[in-house]
Amino acid sequence: MIDISRLDFNLTITFLALWEERSVSRAAKRLSLSQSAVSASLARLREAADDPLFVRTREGMQPTLRAIAMVEPLQNGVALIHSAFSTVTAFEPATSRQHFSLGMSDDFQIALGPVIARRLAAEAPRVSVTFRQANKHRVEALFEAGEIDFAVIAQPNMRSGLQQQEIGRSGYACLLDPSACDVKLPLTLEEYLSLPHLLVSFSGREGIVDHALKSMGLSRRVQSALTHFSALPPFLSGTRTVATLPTHAAHSLAAVSGLTVCAAPIDLGDYSVSILWQRTADNPWMRQIISEAFMTILSDLETTCSA
Repeated sequence: MIDISRLDFNLTITFLALWEERSVSRAAKRLSLSQSAVSASLARLREAADDPLFVRTREGMQPTLRAIAMVEPLQNGVALIHSAFSTVTAFEPATSRQHFSLGMSDDFQIALGPVIARRLAAEAPRVSVTFRQANKHRVEALFEAGEIDFAVIAQPNMRSGLQQQEIGRSGYACLLDPSACDVKLPLTLEEYLSLPHLLVSFSGREGIVDHALKSMGLSRRVQSALTHFSALPPFLSGTRTVATLPTHAAHSLAAVSGLTVCAAPIDLGDYSVSILWQRTADNPWMRQIISEAFMTILSDLETTCSA
């Protein structure tokens, strides 16, 4: 048995050139090779097929029955290989049934998720999407496990295997029920510190507000600690409490809960937001959908804040 894995693909090209030209010299000219190189390839072909394949006659190199039997499968094989390297299947949103898995923390799911879902329903009704909980500490493992296709991450830690595109910046705001808190907006630092706080943190112990206050020699009273921003509305509605969270999530939660957003009375700065993906699994259309969703959120925030 011939070990196919050891055969050179170029032998197939030489075989087909000899088939069509019926001449070593013409095949060599066609392939831009020397006659001795084509003759050497023919010798290897004969050894592999255990057959002369082409026999020299007055009319040229005539194929044997074995060569005649081989030509069609080899022609088909070369055509398939050519097609594999030259044909790019276009992604058609309107007809695609592709599934995407998007990794992001729940503040981005709250703000971006509905915008992305509405775009898909309008432009790609058969495309489905799963939103997976992710942050900059878990995102690499999720990509390596093949569990996500894209990620939206705040201030990601880059590594060489992942591509990154910054899509905007976000900051922090307060979310509260002003009537229940009995305060007038905007909050002063004194009012802010007098209110019990709801902390949203993976550790459940401290967050960026505590770090900022500590640098000022101040502290707050955390009444309850949660791990997901989506749980905030029922904890805040009708209660004398305040939460500090990413601005995009604060406005999205306020829109569906009747709570109020106001500026935080301390400087918490802002941060970059990026899409991450693997070079080998990119889908520019989906990446654009995610990017435009975040730009829509930022545009809505600017309109709301300036109103």
